Amino acid sequence: MAPTRVRGQRRRSMSSGGAPSHLVSRFTLWDYLVFGGMLCVSASIGIYYAVMGVRKRATTDDFLMGGRSMSVFPVALSILASFMSAITLLGTASEMYIYGTQYLFIIFSYCLVIPATAYLYMPVFYSLQVTSAYEYLELRFNHVIRALGCITFSMQMLIYMAIVLYAPALALSQVTGISVWTSVLSIGIVCTFYTSLGGMKAVIWTDVFQVCLMFGSMLMIAIRGAYDIGGMKVVFNRAYEGDRVEFFNFNLDPTERHTVWGLIIGCFFTWMSIYAVSQAMVQRYLTISNIKGARIAIWINLPGLAFLMLICALAGLVMYARYQDCDPLLTKKATAPDQLLPLYVMDILGSLHGVPGLFVSGIFSGALSTVSSGVNSLAAVTLEDIIKRYIKKDMSDRYATNLTKMIAMLFGVVAIGLVYGAQSMGNVLQAALSIFGIVGGPLLGVFTLGMFFPCANSIGAGVGTITSLAACFWIGFGAFAYKPAVRKAPVSVLGCVSEYLNATGQDVSNFTYPKPVDIAEANKDILFVYQISYVWYSMIGCVLVVVIGLIVSLLTGCRKPSDVNPRAIHPIYNFLCRVLLPSSLRHKFMVKKQSEYDLDHMIELGRSKKVHRDATVDGNVNDGFVTGDEKPAINGVHTAAAESRKAVANGFTSGAVGVNSVAVQQVDARHRQAALAKDEISNGYPSIAPAGGPRPLYQKTPAADSPTRNVEDASKKPTKLDATVTTAQSPGRDAHKEHGTKSESDDLDRSPSAMSREVGSCDSPSAIRASRRSRRSRSSKREDRPRTKSSSPADVRKRKANATADGETATAL
Repeated sequence: MAPTRVRGQRRRSMSSGGAPSHLVSRFTLWDYLVFGGMLCVSASIGIYYAVMGVRKRATTDDFLMGGRSMSVFPVALSILASFMSAITLLGTASEMYIYGTQYLFIIFSYCLVIPATAYLYMPVFYSLQVTSAYEYLELRFNHVIRALGCITFSMQMLIYMAIVLYAPALALSQVTGISVWTSVLSIGIVCTFYTSLGGMKAVIWTDVFQVCLMFGSMLMIAIRGAYDIGGMKVVFNRAYEGDRVEFFNFNLDPTERHTVWGLIIGCFFTWMSIYAVSQAMVQRYLTISNIKGARIAIWINLPGLAFLMLICALAGLVMYARYQDCDPLLTKKATAPDQLLPLYVMDILGSLHGVPGLFVSGIFSGALSTVSSGVNSLAAVTLEDIIKRYIKKDMSDRYATNLTKMIAMLFGVVAIGLVYGAQSMGNVLQAALSIFGIVGGPLLGVFTLGMFFPCANSIGAGVGTITSLAACFWIGFGAFAYKPAVRKAPVSVLGCVSEYLNATGQDVSNFTYPKPVDIAEANKDILFVYQISYVWYSMIGCVLVVVIGLIVSLLTGCRKPSDVNPRAIHPIYNFLCRVLLPSSLRHKFMVKKQSEYDLDHMIELGRSKKVHRDATVDGNVNDGFVTGDEKPAINGVHTAAAESRKAVANGFTSGAVGVNSVAVQQVDARHRQAALAKDEISNGYPSIAPAGGPRPLYQKTPAADSPTRNVEDASKKPTKLDATVTTAQSPGRDAHKEHGTKSESDDLDRSPSAMSREVGSCDSPSAIRASRRSRRSRSSKREDRPRTKSSSPADVRKRKANATADGETATAL
């Protein structure tokens, strides 16, 4: 029970601040119209973008990322609305009423979160241009860490959505009498409807509409409440008298619920897990085409966050000023702290038609914006990280879009079902921040480990994440089970003793207040880690991942920084290496430049393709398709091509590498040889043909009048200059001349540039023949063009004489 204090003040009347003697009026027709209008506008936005998407044949990228072409201002408001939900509106006001103003120091953590997100984490995601933030984890570590991050985020977001759905449903049931489940269904169905239909654009523009309602409703409550009390001076005086004004608690004890250190440092990690690496936020940043616009959008959030927190805090202080001597929780007019604000609204604004409806619309808007963000982000993660990665990699864009819509609907239904468990969470603000601390902290840690520590390997990341999650769940659920006592501000029922007695069933002659609780005595049997304040959960989770991940990486073999993709590491790492390390050590610790990494990766890929090709040749020898004598010839051809490819990649040009022509001639020139060569080219090894380099290992090109030339070959066009060509010389030209055909030796007598133009972009023998026919066709067309009549020598001499005369005339003039 909360400690109480008896004051020697006179009993205040209802008009001066006492609690109402009965539950005030319910929703009127005007209130229902206002509330219904908000739902209709939200649904209409979803329908509009659904129709526009059908007309424009919207792709999956349009549905999930808004086409990556959204404007800065609507995205900024959407970011603000996404996690400033009904929990913020209801929870912050009740926090001021029960505990005091110390919580406002969280604003200073926002001042650190915004620049850290904009300049430390956002550049990495923009360099990769991913759809799911957890694609980064596979690029940096492996697919197992990606799946672990995806599952962890999904679990976190589903629990959070359940809490967000429950809070406004509770508020609506308090002021209208509608059951909680009816409210949950109405919110969940409308939100799922416009999110699954309109996609990201619908979500962003409904957030813009809903954030305006949130600010408007809370401003109305704070201003009208302060006016009814007698002004802001009266509000702050009563708050000071009731020990609600507290700002500078510098206690270093981690078990203290709110201190300056906990709210600035601890909540910094909590909000970093939301703003920096949460899929819902990263997805919104990437809807803007460039990082400059995304940074502007997130900076706009800073004054918005601070202003909204101050409005909610003011509403909570105004609420306390009204119920200073008649606590609704003690008199059982409210059964939970989050019912205080709806009760207060109906108390002071219930007589104004439509105003309670506007308040409930604002609360619902906060819930809708958050749930829609969660549903859309969960759909993106499921499609990119699970379905495309493990189930069905190749699917049409239309199929993927329709599948994403169905996934969004499914998650909306699941979130509605999880509301049942949210009823036992207690204070929704603390419950929400606890969830982000328990789950968000390890997620922030694994991203931090990957972006700023190139030596970390996948084993360290996996062990660190799992260990951190286990520790955070142990601490969080232990605190939830044991519920350690915390210090609360005093409350009073001097203004309504009879109501308190009726609520508690006490006799007037035996009237006593609940006695204050000794915190140390109450918690002496509770394990210390269960008493740690919830604001530290995220920092504990993040630090555990980084520390354990680095230790395990050292024990299992650190990854070389030169082997890490530079796009996965923040550029500040190389900057710090240049500043802090001597030049003799920099090459060991610095990450490569992107161009160097791409070149090395390309060469390494070629080597792996060679291994695969050798295995294929061995298999063909064993299967009888290629004889053992032919294998050295094929290997020699590919070795020559690999050397040429490496020379071209390094910026040099290598000449044709000679290969044993006798051995090559032993290779069967029938369809098996052509199929083998074509398969090698399609596998991408080697990928570059040097100018004037080796010739392809194909069957001899037939003569122009050969019957093997057909119409299908003529229709094929040469591809880009990324096909593979290999070489072998023919054993002589005399044998070919006997049959009236050109030999390959004749072809080699041509210039390297001409030969490169002929074979550099071909990927099959038929393509080479088609290319030659195309050149002959162009040549014949040039011969068939009408030529201008040639001038006779006399005409030429006459034109020269005229030109000379004109020049002399000009000189004389």
